[in-house]
Amino acid sequence: MSNIDFEKFSKYSKPGPRYTSYPTALEFSSDFKYDRYIEFLENSTEKLSLYVHLPFCRSACYFCGCNVVFTSKEKKLSRYIEYLKKEVDILAEHIDTTREVIQFHFGGGTPTFYKAFELDEIVSYIKSKFPNWSSEAEISCEIDPRFFNEEQMIVFKKHGFNRISFGVQDLDEKVQKEIHRIQPLELTKKAVELARKYGINSINTDFIYGLPYQTLESFKKTLELSTQLNPDRVAVFNYAHVPWLMKTMRKFDETTLPSPDVKLQIFRYTIDFFDSHGYRMVGMDHFAKPEDELFGAIEKGELHRNFQGYTTRGGSNLVGIGLTSIGEGSRYYAQNTKDMKLYEEALESGRLPFERGVVLSDDDFLRKAVIMELMANFHIDIKRVEKEYSIDFSEYFGDALEALQEFADADLVEIDENEIKVSTTGTLLIRNIAMPFDAYMKKYAQSKKSFSKTV
Repeated sequence: MSNIDFEKFSKYSKPGPRYTSYPTALEFSSDFKYDRYIEFLENSTEKLSLYVHLPFCRSACYFCGCNVVFTSKEKKLSRYIEYLKKEVDILAEHIDTTREVIQFHFGGGTPTFYKAFELDEIVSYIKSKFPNWSSEAEISCEIDPRFFNEEQMIVFKKHGFNRISFGVQDLDEKVQKEIHRIQPLELTKKAVELARKYGINSINTDFIYGLPYQTLESFKKTLELSTQLNPDRVAVFNYAHVPWLMKTMRKFDETTLPSPDVKLQIFRYTIDFFDSHGYRMVGMDHFAKPEDELFGAIEKGELHRNFQGYTTRGGSNLVGIGLTSIGEGSRYYAQNTKDMKLYEEALESGRLPFERGVVLSDDDFLRKAVIMELMANFHIDIKRVEKEYSIDFSEYFGDALEALQEFADADLVEIDENEIKVSTTGTLLIRNIAMPFDAYMKKYAQSKKSFSKTV
């Protein structure tokens, strides 16, 4: 990648989806009715993946785009547990609870803002309603190292947690101060060591590039320091600057954000750095050691992308639990309300807090398969798609292939009658390369503030 013309690449910096779903969340609406959602839940037969959203944080990290509730009141946290139980009870009325649970994930917010006994209470209750957990289930939690202790880790060990993701973001003091997240390396090291002590053999660390005051040199230092954590997986996300959606992002002086060409240099260096340290790139923003199960999934064509990133548990029915959680079935996405008052009112009335979603058309279903294969594997097997969906690829996706010619001319993709293959350099622009297959892009183009920039 040493010959990349970054100024030339910066022209590709435009709003575009991250494709954690297709169709994107912009297509979610109230047209997807409650009764239809219940029908999907009652008739689904796939194995289960359970996501539980714990939305509370003590204070704001200014870069964060998650749906969170800021509070220091413990009563709010305990009250939420009671409503989670109500939601689980109602779900159990509409789901075959004998279906095997193959994945469980705590997300937030700050899940470990909850005390150990509260985390135990939540998981124990869910297990009482959904008792059939696979012995090979992936059981994970997102953790802010600033809120993590041994009592919590003992609870995770008790319930078979085997994967933990630690938010790091950046190790430069100036950047940490600007994003309102002071987190010394030693603090994170102790958190990682605690997880290792209790047998967690799959540890992920999250970093973000594109934050205020970051430079190529400063991020090089962050990456060098991060080797002391020795994670099994690393996620390096492109900062999504969407101040029209997230008020905290308005605190940033936009002149301090690195330019698109600097961001590309940072990410190019990141790819080379992890490659030289024994990791391999997975999808557009993840790196893992070669022995990681992610690579077995790639070889089997089973790597899947969803709202939690890349997972080996594709093909399962993802059920979202909690405020603003998103669920996914083979033919739908469903999201709970973001309003705590509406969330509680729905559950008190005996209804799930479902608010909106989308039912996939046949065209959505096909395009989702193509886009997700591209995002996960940087590759599309044209002949397999033609056989599986009974289409002529060049005819069905003629406009997409025409749009991709620009990338082919720049040696970012290779296209022949059998496959579309993204070059190593092209992986830097995978969102751009996926966008021609998105049937909704013409509509999105009318609103420049729909998505974060791709570069």
